[in-house]
Amino acid sequence: MRELLLRVPGEPALAGTLTLPDRPGPVPAVLLAAGSGPLDRDSNHRRMRFDVTRALAHALAEDGLASLRYDKRGVGDSPGDWRAAGLHDNVDDLARARETLAARPEVDPGRVLLAGHSEGALLAAALAGRRGAPVAGVVLLAMGATPGAELLRWQARQIAPTLPAPVRGLLRLLRTDLERKVAANHRRIAATTTDVARMGGVRVNARWTREFLVHDPRVDLARLAVPVLAVTGDKDLQVPPDDLAVLAAAVAGPVEVHRVPDLTHTLRRQPRAASLRHYRGELRRPVDPEVLATIVAWCRRVGDPAPS
Repeated sequence: MRELLLRVPGEPALAGTLTLPDRPGPVPAVLLAAGSGPLDRDSNHRRMRFDVTRALAHALAEDGLASLRYDKRGVGDSPGDWRAAGLHDNVDDLARARETLAARPEVDPGRVLLAGHSEGALLAAALAGRRGAPVAGVVLLAMGATPGAELLRWQARQIAPTLPAPVRGLLRLLRTDLERKVAANHRRIAATTTDVARMGGVRVNARWTREFLVHDPRVDLARLAVPVLAVTGDKDLQVPPDDLAVLAAAVAGPVEVHRVPDLTHTLRRQPRAASLRHYRGELRRPVDPEVLATIVAWCRRVGDPAPS
């Protein structure tokens, strides 16, 4: 396996890593998209290291596929401000990265796939549904098929019972309904017009939130005519596992879905009840090897690389 540092041209130019297998090219390749917020090319935040895209890149290389992953705007070695980037800006960045990957001499431009986790899956579906953005297949990891505003309310309902007892007690004391509070905050953000706004003294990405609230993934899914692999854990608290059925019904092309027992949004298994409090413990372990194997085998089959 070899890794090369490169730049995705454009404004802003994004820093990335091209991971190549130990075999002659041109080879199939997978463009990797990380989740929401200030995540770097490896899907890591300064406080939480998900490591999803790095683990995928290395697993793909071991099976003969190249990949490209990159730092989001204003993260790692990429310039810009992640708080000022909208959801559609992120899709445009992914499109630029696809062009960069397809243009590499080590890569077969006719065998480029997309793979995204969480928001990255939304971006991959949106890009694959665009005209003029040819891809051979799409991997959607922990992707919801629910409109943004509805999804965030669902998240609040799932997360509220898992909060620490003192926090739940305080919410009861203050007579605060978490779902209603989330909805009220979203109404405030929807009324803003700036890229960045202050909510409770914190600077938030208002533009991204406004675009996400009205985004309906089913529109993009209906445009997907290429093969699709969708994987979600049945203990995911951030996207409804039942959305796999919605996704399968919406996709126009061939689709394969996996609802993985005990898997959470981190793509690790959790034998206990699902809770955000368990994330830190989960992230001390590697990405689930069976999930990685499923993704790599599907990408190799769809990418149809030459025998080793």
